[in-house]
Amino acid sequence: MSEAKPAWQTALTMLQEVEPPFIPEGAHVMTVVIEFPPGDPGTPPHRHSGPAFGYVLEGEMLFELEGEPERVLRAGEVFWEPGGDVIHYQDGNHRDDVRLRFTVTMLCEPGKPMLTLVDDEELAQRQDRRAPRPS
Repeated sequence: MSEAKPAWQTALTMLQEVEPPFIPEGAHVMTVVIEFPPGDPGTPPHRHSGPAFGYVLEGEMLFELEGEPERVLRAGEVFWEPGGDVIHYQDGNHRDDVRLRFTVTMLCEPGKPMLTLVDDEELAQRQDRRAPRPS
């Protein structure tokens, strides 16, 4: 009869592993929890100064990055975005009956805000970079 391994030897579950295109020099790291009520559209189109890595804790998120089709992420699923010039179009609550909670760890460029909203003029200039919208 074999003995069970100690918990620390089997406790790790890999959720995602990526190679970000860059890490801002002198980056500082922050981890935040974001909560949107049922049906909330989330943050307007924005970008981050460095890469961001997230995990959906509860609910469902409608997630869309520039150049990628929108998709629904459910509790237990992960996401990441490269940061820099890439626009993050959607992170809203996909459900109108439960809250959305997710955590994000961001590598932020010193002296820059962790999030910068994108104005309508820039969205119009870059509309060709957005993936086709569902009909």
